[in-house]
Amino acid sequence: MKVLVVGGGGREHAIIKKLKENKTIDKIYAVPGNGGIAKDAECVNIGAKDIDKIVDFAVSENIEFAVVAPDDPLVLGAVDALEAKGIKCFGPRKNAAIIEGSKVFSKNLMKKYGIPTAQYEVFEDMNEALSYLDTAKIPTVIKADGLALGKGVIIAETREDAKEAVKSMMEDKVFGESGSRVVIEEYLEGPEVSVLSFTDSKTIVPMVSSMDHKRALDGDKGLNTGGMGTVAPNPYYTKEVAKDCMEKIFIPTIEAMNKEGRPFSGCLYFGLMITKDGPKVIEYNCRFGDPETQVVLPLLKSDLFDIMKAVSDGKLADAEVKFADEYACCVVMASEGYPKSYEKGFEITMPSDDSGIFVAGAKLENGKLLTNGGRVLGVTEIAETLDRAIEKSYATVEKVSFKNAFYRKDIGKKALAAYRG
Repeated sequence: MKVLVVGGGGREHAIIKKLKENKTIDKIYAVPGNGGIAKDAECVNIGAKDIDKIVDFAVSENIEFAVVAPDDPLVLGAVDALEAKGIKCFGPRKNAAIIEGSKVFSKNLMKKYGIPTAQYEVFEDMNEALSYLDTAKIPTVIKADGLALGKGVIIAETREDAKEAVKSMMEDKVFGESGSRVVIEEYLEGPEVSVLSFTDSKTIVPMVSSMDHKRALDGDKGLNTGGMGTVAPNPYYTKEVAKDCMEKIFIPTIEAMNKEGRPFSGCLYFGLMITKDGPKVIEYNCRFGDPETQVVLPLLKSDLFDIMKAVSDGKLADAEVKFADEYACCVVMASEGYPKSYEKGFEITMPSDDSGIFVAGAKLENGKLLTNGGRVLGVTEIAETLDRAIEKSYATVEKVSFKNAFYRKDIGKKALAAYRG
């Protein structure tokens, strides 16, 4: 069996390492992959958004199954294009990927079907948005409608910041056409929880919950990033909260998409806020989260490829999906200066046992692994307690080195405090 994985980050590396456990897979290709992924799959230099070239490659290599991991190719219709050539896929089709591709669509969907979320208004005219902000409750949240590399959301603490955010999106086009429409929504308070789920549009099976750390610096300070680390499970995702989410959010979302003629099959990510009024949806993603995947998949005891095939065949109800009753911690090592400007091209040295290291921004040059991005890699360790998982992760971080490396020293600290009550 030949399998193609579309994407080239730490998330894709985690997926590929898990797929390698299946003995029916003879060969894994990654497009474009990266220098670290090259150790576990054959990397092919085709961009993740170059759908035509991806399809041509998949056909020429007789690929039997494809995993489309990033948001951009999913929203552009990569699954539709591959399926049209008879290649089975894990991932939603274009008309379902809109749940992440348009925040306006997803907010309207939740409003229509009574799925709990923050109150909001949508604006296509900048001056109307600015006028609305004159009386809006502050703090508030400004969101670009389309995809923006996970950075199209700004929490504005003052009215001036809110107006500046709207202008940057709608006038300065900092997120391109993604900011042509904006959502201005109520600021929710409470702990955040990420829940990835497998679904074939009929059955939905949540994975173990996780807690992301978005800010660049310790103490949740500094700029928002794509994620500086994660722990799983999330202490705030209790059995009661999980039951509430299944009944009021997860199942209603799948049913709503079916009613809209947009059946969702693949990995549906729920970004949740546990408010005093119960869990509410902050955002949906149409794919595995990054770096949540780097703590969730290492805890998966069942075979990932078997689950993905079951999802693709519409037989998720028959699949075994089990997670270890353990804890995982992922510490992201980044290039100094991220998420703004940073230098790259520095050699990376890693320990001989790199089974829990997921490479994101690196390239191979003359046999050497060099830094090639903001988030360079994630270090994940598993243990019977969260304290131990955190301790092990930081011990492994000490064995990884590259010039200008930086990482947060407090990943999991908040989760530990919550567990201890």
